[in-house]
Amino acid sequence: MAQQQHTPTTPPTDKVAAITGGGSGIGAAVAEQLAQAGYRVAVLDIQIDNARAVAQRLHAQRPDGAVALAIDVSSPQSVDEAFGALEQHFGKAADVLVNSAGIMPVAAVMECSWEMFRKAMDVNVGGTFLCSQRAARGMIAQRFGRIVNLASISSERAGVGRVAYGTSKTAITGLTRQFAMELGSHGITVNAVAPGPVLTPMTERNYTPETRAAFEATIPARRMGVTNEIANAIVYLCSDGAAYVNGVFLPVDGGYLAAGVGTTAGIKA
Repeated sequence: MAQQQHTPTTPPTDKVAAITGGGSGIGAAVAEQLAQAGYRVAVLDIQIDNARAVAQRLHAQRPDGAVALAIDVSSPQSVDEAFGALEQHFGKAADVLVNSAGIMPVAAVMECSWEMFRKAMDVNVGGTFLCSQRAARGMIAQRFGRIVNLASISSERAGVGRVAYGTSKTAITGLTRQFAMELGSHGITVNAVAPGPVLTPMTERNYTPETRAAFEATIPARRMGVTNEIANAIVYLCSDGAAYVNGVFLPVDGGYLAAGVGTTAGIKA
């Protein structure tokens, strides 16, 4: 399915957006949409070649508008160094942070190792915490900030094999609300977008044809989402128009969460 492209709505600005996991999937779509919306963009990813490829595409829109930076979001030192490099490159702190970096381990409850569970927590939850805390320093100083975290419908609906992933995403929802409550008085909003079943490089590695068919039968939209549809919601939450939206958990799922399990399967509308 062809992805819809975001139409630029603002001229170039001095605002800086940092996107972790920006080298692929939803993060890359967000980076491209924010660049089109006039932001200067830091593409942060543990896979630096992927980040550079995205930044190179953004250079075509604005030669001084993008930088690729390596980051391991589970490492406090790496996070501090990456945001320091961002601030040095752009001459200011980030105005926007999108925490898109994450991993999706698949293992049933009785098969999930402690190492697998802990890694999901370190990357998905720890990374969101570390990057949000580091970015918030600059946002507090400039009295403005937008933080958007990637939660998941898996935090609301359990599934076989999701014990590590789903639990980590549930924690991100709680983390979002805590940051929103404490940072709101500084002009900073913190929200979470919860993608439903969506086609990304990460999910395509984990979804069998049977899994995808089962999802599509249960989603009222009768299809899986695409990355730009998730990015659309994230870009809105980064905008000035969302200044009074804070602490929100926003599903972007084609109605998947609203529907009961199996309620659309076999039904012809």
